[in-house]
Amino acid sequence: MQAHPFPVDAQQREEFFLLCYKQTFPAVAAYVAKRGGSFEDAKDIFQDAVVIYYEHFVNNKTEPHNRQAYLMGVAKNLWLRKFNSEKMTTPIEQITDLPVEESEDLSETRVLNFLEKAGKKCLELLRAFYYDKVPHEELAGQFGFSGVRSATVQKYKCLEKVRDTVKQKQLQYADFVE
Repeated sequence: MQAHPFPVDAQQREEFFLLCYKQTFPAVAAYVAKRGGSFEDAKDIFQDAVVIYYEHFVNNKTEPHNRQAYLMGVAKNLWLRKFNSEKMTTPIEQITDLPVEESEDLSETRVLNFLEKAGKKCLELLRAFYYDKVPHEELAGQFGFSGVRSATVQKYKCLEKVRDTVKQKQLQYADFVE
């Protein structure tokens, strides 16, 4: 840790915390969202992390070497503590209320939506290969590809389309939580 001058006047302090927010909050929000938290949870966790950061500075008169890493580490610990304490106090009735089949149907529906966005031909190709277990040689003939290599490349391109769709959804969500 090294000493850094902390902003003294209100405007500088506000700009300083705004910079902390811009640099670190998106990562905290993404972390909390990946672990089942809401946007409100992320805001609460980040606010608490900033308070802990500020208290650390005031008490120690030094700023952590890497502000973003410090804030992220504090936020992760706060989230884990909150998550574990909520998990310990949730009645078993609330946990078992949701049937497993419904959550599987939701996952299957989401995957199917991503596959459909890649296109009908990709959906049919991927279904034939992964679900029907059709070998590449037969895929080439069935879908009119010039050879096994072409079928393999097309299957890869279809998977990339699906991955791109998933990434776009993640980027849109990340943009939303910023």
